[in-house]
Amino acid sequence: MEKAAYNKIVKKNTPSENILKNAIIAFVIGGIMGVIGNALVQFYSYVFDLSSKDASVFMIITLVFLGCFLTGLGFFDKWVNFARCGLIVPITGFAHAMMSAALEYRKEGLVTGIGMNMFKLAGSVIIFGVVSAYIFGILRIIIMGG
Repeated sequence: MEKAAYNKIVKKNTPSENILKNAIIAFVIGGIMGVIGNALVQFYSYVFDLSSKDASVFMIITLVFLGCFLTGLGFFDKWVNFARCGLIVPITGFAHAMMSAALEYRKEGLVTGIGMNMFKLAGSVIIFGVVSAYIFGILRIIIMGG
């Protein structure tokens, strides 16, 4: 089969996505996630009499836990298929990436399965996050003078 004919068949059978619809859904779901995060900060601030900074830590812990828990139960994948980046971009996406890899390789053992593969997807996020934080920290010291 010629390459052009093959590419024509592939293009014909590749499902098209509605980019505008996906963007609107991601925007709305991402906004809802922001509201949930803010509600959690307010809740922890009020109930435990914490500063907003301290309550934010509890909010992140809660969202990571919920992301991992719902991934373990099998719900998160279904929600991500609908919400797209609205659930992947926030911290819940990071938790989902870590938990999915851990669940996928759990049969290979604790060290060679979970330990070696848990950071496959999230490792690059951690590396580039640390490197960019380091670079911006240096730039801040240079610009602000300490």
